[in-house]
Amino acid sequence: MPYILAIDQGTTSSRAMLFRADCTVAAVAQQEFPQHFPRSGWVEHDPEDIWRTALDTARQALKKAGASAKDVAAIGITNQRETALIWDRKTGKPIHNAIVWQDRRTADECARLKTAGHEQEITSRTGLLLDPYFSATKIAWMLDHVPDARARAECGELAFGTVDTFLLWRLTGGKVHATEATNASRTLLYDIHANAWDDKLCAVFRVPHALLPEVRDCAAEFGATSADLFGAPIPIRGMAGDQQAALIGQACFEPGMLKSTYGTGCFAVLNTGDKAVVSKHKLLSTIAYRLDGRTSYALEGSIFVAGAAVQWLRDGLKVIKSAADTGPMAAQADENQDVILVPAFVGLGAPHWDSEARGALYGLTRATGPNELARAALESVCFQTCDLLDAMHADWKGTGDLVLRVDGGMVASDWTMQRLADLIGAPVDRPAVLETTSLGAAYLAGLQSGFYPPPREFAKRWSLEKRFTPAMDAKRRNQKIAAWRDAVARTLTRQS
Repeated sequence: MPYILAIDQGTTSSRAMLFRADCTVAAVAQQEFPQHFPRSGWVEHDPEDIWRTALDTARQALKKAGASAKDVAAIGITNQRETALIWDRKTGKPIHNAIVWQDRRTADECARLKTAGHEQEITSRTGLLLDPYFSATKIAWMLDHVPDARARAECGELAFGTVDTFLLWRLTGGKVHATEATNASRTLLYDIHANAWDDKLCAVFRVPHALLPEVRDCAAEFGATSADLFGAPIPIRGMAGDQQAALIGQACFEPGMLKSTYGTGCFAVLNTGDKAVVSKHKLLSTIAYRLDGRTSYALEGSIFVAGAAVQWLRDGLKVIKSAADTGPMAAQADENQDVILVPAFVGLGAPHWDSEARGALYGLTRATGPNELARAALESVCFQTCDLLDAMHADWKGTGDLVLRVDGGMVASDWTMQRLADLIGAPVDRPAVLETTSLGAAYLAGLQSGFYPPPREFAKRWSLEKRFTPAMDAKRRNQKIAAWRDAVARTLTRQS
């Protein structure tokens, strides 16, 4: 069987990729799907759109490669994390739209729990902050706002899952209700030290234990697809949340290795080995992966808006026709204008965690035009990365020079990657395989299948496409970072 099939279910699209044994790509298919914004700060997905696009792209990838189910050794799944779904165990029908990780509707509930004094214990057990970003308060909201949902959940009639769990349920025809350690670690209900759902946390968030899936290793036997989906059953043998999958796809298996993924949001993840590092700078301590029952941990900084800022220029302001326009436009922007975009459209993530902050533009003049706005959007991603890396340096006392491995859609822009290297003052390495999230999912399934070698051998296959080295002088870099931090300080609604 020459292929591993990776299903990468993201925030704005679903993608399927067929990988060969040498990690090259045999076929890829992708579909965008609608975003729903019922109110300001609310973000939802139709679960049927998630399922339809995931299944369709998997079928399309197989068709493009001229392959069938018998040619696939296994399926790996990776997914947008924290997005919460609840469905009927008998019918498989969701009780509500999926509430997306970006959604802020439970900010008041998080504030109430903080006032009640729960945050310190929650953080000590989960490594996370008490924020609407994570799944637990989304689950409680659905149970409280969908008629009879709470009673049905307590009776065991309903099932909760992040997107990986929902896809697994659908792929296996409702036979398997399971997740894995990385997705579980993003719910605020999972003790990352004990590697188990925590009864006390379930009580704090009012989430019945009967809702929760079984938690397995990232590379494990997750069941097989229903025969009718692809013509024959295909085993499902790997799952991980998208950022952890990217860490794996970037072969960051050693403590101190760092990757940053630039998609709808931006996520920097630092492998800290077998120790869960307690952050003093509002970073998250989370599970990097769990293999053969052994857990590796990571520090993570989450930026809510990265590529979404470019989407805003295209779909909201309509000043660009495509994302690819932004790099050339930024290169033509007036260097004498320091226009700063603080893209707090759904609040600010690490290291500020201000859910009430909203987006702002600073430094506008009559001469400001589309080129300056394009540059501001791209630079906002670079500036936020600077903040994350500074916080990581302060928390992680590792040795060696920083090199940042990057992936995701935005890294195709040479201008953006060069500006990133300039502003962080360190090399930026772009790999030969940019879709490292899908590769990470494929690797997990392939590892379980014997299709791919153990981590250290797999790491030797990582290859560099281009390295970007800093070229901006220190004075200009410091000026730009100072302007950014002044803009953020003006935007925050509370002291960070």
